[in-house]
Formats: sequence, structure tokens, C-alpha cells
Amino acid sequence: MTRAETRRTTARRAQLFDQLVELFLAEGFAHLTLDDVAARLHCSKSTLYALAENKDRLVYAVTVHFFRGATERVEAELARGEGAEARIRTYLEAVGRQLEPASARFMEDIARTPVAREVYERNTRMAADRVRMLISEGVESGDLRDVHAAFAADVVASVMVRIQQRQVAEATGLADAQAYRELAALLTRGLTA
Repeated sequence: MTRAETRRTTARRAQLFDQLVELFLAEGFAHLTLDDVAARLHCSKSTLYALAENKDRLVYAVTVHFFRGATERVEAELARGEGAEARIRTYLEAVGRQLEPASARFMEDIARTPVAREVYERNTRMAADRVRMLISEGVESGDLRDVHAAFAADVVASVMVRIQQRQVAEATGLADAQAYRELAALLTRGLTA
């Protein structure tokens, strides 16, 4: 295969994953068969099998693709923020914005599907660790009051896990994106020096 062919194949795979993310975010995925997905994307099932060997692996790969792109966009937003409070707020609000296109059905499907839930849980742990780093940096710089960064991050992680597990939505009626905005407001106002 030539380099040009490899680039075209890679671009086509990325395009298919983007289309799959868009479809899954809008409608969920648990109810869709591979035949449904192929018809919706105007491709063959063999094209889908080239992406993953079965529906579970496809759901896993699409979920990874979604969270990888979301992480890149969140980090790009974070890079523009200045000051510890603004960076924490920017980070959590950006996470929320990345979840805004996700339908309730998509979030429920993730919560009920082990391969997708595992990806969301791993990304939630990484996000909580990122918040802990931002808090630590803010305390060290004096931008934030002297709090125990690991404790504050643990509290944030607990809420993030509850958001991910749909417990916040059930208890409050808040969509995940809105819950992240509320968490950002609560956290940054409570940490301000």
C-alpha cells in the first residue's frame, strides 16, 4: 500500500469513527444492530468489521474515539486559561461542553454497557487526577486557599463518578454537562483565596 493509500484509509477510518460518534451521541447505541449502523453510515458491514470484530469492540472503539477527541479539546481550552481558579473552572466547564451533544440515551447506554462504562470510568479517573493537579498547582502558587489538594480532588472525583454513573442525573435531574458546570462553580467558589 502506498503512502497516499494509507493516508486515505486512515482518513476514511477517522471519518467513519466521527460519524459513529455523532450517531451514538444523538441516538445511543444499545438498540442499534450492525446492520442498522451500516445502513445509517451508508457503508457495508464488512467496513464496520474492518473497524472492529464485533459490536462490543465497535462500541468500545467509538467510545475511546469520543473521549480521546473530547480530552484533546478540553486540554486545548485549558491551555488558554490563566490563574488557578479560572483553569479549574475552564477545565470542568470544558468537560461539560464535551458532554453536551450526548443524548440521555447515549449516557444510559454507556452506563449499562460494560465496555463503554469502563472507558468512561477511566476517563473520569484521569479527569479527577487532572483536577487534583490543577488544585495542587493553585495552592502552591497561592492562587487558591490552602486546602488539602488530594482531599479536594477526592471529593471532585466522587462527584464525577456519581455523574458518570448517572446518580447525579437521577437525584437532581441535571444532565451530565450541566452537572459539570455546577461542580465547576461550587469548586472554584469554595477554593478561592
